[in-house]
Amino acid sequence: MRRGELVPDTTVWAMVRERSNCLGCRGGFILDGFPRTLSQAEALKKHLQDANIPIAAVINFELPLDEIVSRLSGRRTCEKCRAVSHIVHQPQRVDGICDNCGGRLFQREDDRPESIKVRMKAYTDSTAPLIEFYRRLGLLISVPAHGTPDEIFKRTIAALNGVATNGAAM
Repeated sequence: MRRGELVPDTTVWAMVRERSNCLGCRGGFILDGFPRTLSQAEALKKHLQDANIPIAAVINFELPLDEIVSRLSGRRTCEKCRAVSHIVHQPQRVDGICDNCGGRLFQREDDRPESIKVRMKAYTDSTAPLIEFYRRLGLLISVPAHGTPDEIFKRTIAALNGVATNGAAM
């Protein structure tokens, strides 16, 4: 992961199985960053079908590559409280120091430009085919991911409310 590569399927599936009782929660569930490969998506589909758990939607956040690189490479994490900030979009009052607790901010290894390039290649090779997979299943919702987190959140909720209104569940 530090090199920007995907976590092996066996590790990811162990984590999903560990929390699989959460997939049947009455309020639903959100899987963030999973599945990342076609084999994971197919295994998840079978797992959910076997458990009789429907999927209402799969969200694809759309953002140009240059903006992805800018967002990731500008992220900083606090060593103490683990708060996340951004050097451009959410700068701290004192450069390199967390506004929340005064801890030192650092850049995660997977947010460094060289790792981002590896991550984008992994995305192109492994994750991009998921868009067509979920489109064919009628589950894909694309949401523009430009703007502030609040703006993206509002667009996402509006898109999901549209799914709920139209009754589009698997």
